[in-house]
Order: sequence, then C-alpha cells, then structure tokens
Amino acid sequence: MSPMRIIILLIAAIAAAGAAFLVRNMSAEAPPPPPTTAAPAPVQVQQVIEVPTTPVLIVTRDVGVGEVLNAVDLEWADWPDENLNVNFYSQEITPEAVSLVENSVVRRAMFENEPILPKKIVKKGDTGYMAALLAPGMRAVTVEISTVTASGGFILPGDRVDVLLSYDVELEQSSDAFDRNQQTITRPTTTVLMENVRILAIDQIFGDASGTFAIGSTATVELPPREARLLVMAKRLGRVSLALRSLRDANEGGPTAARTDFLLDVSPYGDADRNTGALNNRVTIYRQGEVSIEMPSGS
Repeated sequence: MSPMRIIILLIAAIAAAGAAFLVRNMSAEAPPPPPTTAAPAPVQVQQVIEVPTTPVLIVTRDVGVGEVLNAVDLEWADWPDENLNVNFYSQEITPEAVSLVENSVVRRAMFENEPILPKKIVKKGDTGYMAALLAPGMRAVTVEISTVTASGGFILPGDRVDVLLSYDVELEQSSDAFDRNQQTITRPTTTVLMENVRILAIDQIFGDASGTFAIGSTATVELPPREARLLVMAKRLGRVSLALRSLRDANEGGPTAARTDFLLDVSPYGDADRNTGALNNRVTIYRQGEVSIEMPSGS
C-alpha cells in the first residue's frame, strides 16, 4: 500500500475517534450545579440606653399598719433618678438608713418593693410610737410588775400572757341557815382575770427585745376598752400577776375569758343591784387589811 493511502487512513481514523469522543461528551448529562447557601440575615444592633439610678431603701414584702419592720424586711434597690422622691432614704445621703428604720412601726400600709417614706413609719422613741403599735380599737394599759409577778423576768415584748388577780375574800360560815352566830373567815383566792393578752412593752423596751430576758418594773399590755377598764379596777382590788403562755397556744385572737363580772357596779340598796339587777349576795374583798370593795359571792 502506498504511503499516501496509509496517511489518509490514519487521518480518517483520528477524525472518527474525535467525532466519537465529541458525541459522547455531548450526550452525557451536565453535572448538577453546586448548592447555594442562604446569605446570613443582617444582625440588628439595638442601642442600649443607660438610665441613671440611685439606690434607695425599699420593703421586701407587703407590710400592714402596726407591723414592726425588721432588718430582713429592708434592702437597697436601684431606683430611676427621674422618679426619685427627695424623701426617699438614699444610700448616698443616708447609708445608715437600715439601722435607723429597723424596729420602726408601720403607720401606713406599704407593698413589696415600695420605697420607704418617713411619713409612713414611726421610729422607735418618736411620739406616737405606742399608738402606732396598737391594733385598731385596742388600748394600752400599764401594770406594775416584779420578777415574782412577771415570770422571773422572762416575759418579753410580743409575748402572750394570762392576767391573774390575787385578793382576799371574807366569807360567813354557819351550821345552818337559822344560826345567828355566824363566823366570818378571810381566805385568799386567785382567779384568771383574762387570757391571751399581748405584751407591748416592758418599761421602755418595745418590739423585739435584745437578750433572753427583760427585768422591769412595769408592763404595758394591749386590751379592748372593756378589758382595759377591768384591769385598772383589778389593780385596786389586789395583786395582778402575769403568767407567760407557750408560743404553741398563743394566738392573735386577743383576750378571751375575761372576768367582766368584776365590773358590776356596787350598790348598797336592797336585794338587787340598781344598775345590773344582780342579787346583793356579796363577799368583802380586803386589800392590805382594809375593806376594798364588795363583790358578788359567785366571783
């Protein structure tokens, strides 16, 4: 075969191979496009505005009228300067406000996280402190005490006691109702005058007393008006003593079982009391050897 023919065949073979390769590439599927990722959302930058504040003294719980504020009821809290009252207790101006306000009595009710205003409290030692300490409708009465008549000095402000009255009674004894030779005897007796009475103060110690006992010469108690009158009369009839009650049976219900029969008006007329209608069946009460008052024998 001539060389020319061989060259022509090679060129034809190369052309055929190139055509086949081109057809194969054209018939093949195009590769999928690369996955696209979502562009991140733009970050919104919020501008923080700093509000100037001042630490002020607030109450940590709701407090009612007559309650005593303790240290746990007080704390400092940031308060916006634009709402600041010049009467608030500011930490910058009065850093000792906690010790000043502690043991104060609430004059007007306050709510949790409310700043304290001086006009809403009565500080210890201020005029009106005892009046603020009293519950509505109650009265404060003071009696003389000693370690003997006040449980050895272990009665503290806030405790509950029973009030006892010790006095002498004169009784007439006879063998029968027709015996004219009646004998008169005098015997001591003690009665529970009233129960569950709250102690407001021992001398000038109010609220929570420091220490484990308070020895004083006077005790101030909280009573309703009628029982207050009863206690004042009892102090003239005999010796008044205070019996400490257990915390387990003390309650906030106020005095109970008061011997209000001691308040009967004494009448020397007839067989019945003019004001009360009580029978004039009386015994005589002696105080320090002298006749103090006559009372119904059922007392």
